[in-house]
Amino acid sequence: MQDDARQQFSELLERHRGIVLKVAFAYCAHPEDRADLAQEIATQLWRAFSGYDAERSFSTWMYRIALNVAISHLRNTSHRRQHAVPLDDVLHDIADEGSDPESDEPLRLLHRFISQQDPLNRALLLLYLEDRSHREIADVLGISENNVATKISRLKQRMRADFSS
Repeated sequence: MQDDARQQFSELLERHRGIVLKVAFAYCAHPEDRADLAQEIATQLWRAFSGYDAERSFSTWMYRIALNVAISHLRNTSHRRQHAVPLDDVLHDIADEGSDPESDEPLRLLHRFISQQDPLNRALLLLYLEDRSHREIADVLGISENNVATKISRLKQRMRADFSS
């Protein structure tokens, strides 16, 4: 049974490894820290895997754990500011593949805006830019769908204000 669970977990982790990498990139500035965080996320996913309900979306469950681990990592790190990533360098997956963040001013501004957010809003924006539904974002973050909609609306207003100045 343990070998079957290990095999299933390994396959699911490989299929959805982009989630782990995106979260690590969003929460850590240095490659070594990203690797450590990605490893910690994988470890926590394995520890929690026995409680995973196969009736539910694996990616939603994975995002929830990955984001919780990343947020805890930030809280437990004395150098919190060093871990705020200039997302220009690392979240290129969110952008169109052919886009060059150096020459795409709106994308550069968006990445800078995201990197300046607190952990919850950063997670919310990461999921929103992944085209996740309000329901899925709510499930991942443990907040209501109305709260998701309100927070997204407020973040959009702040973005408009930041980008227009």
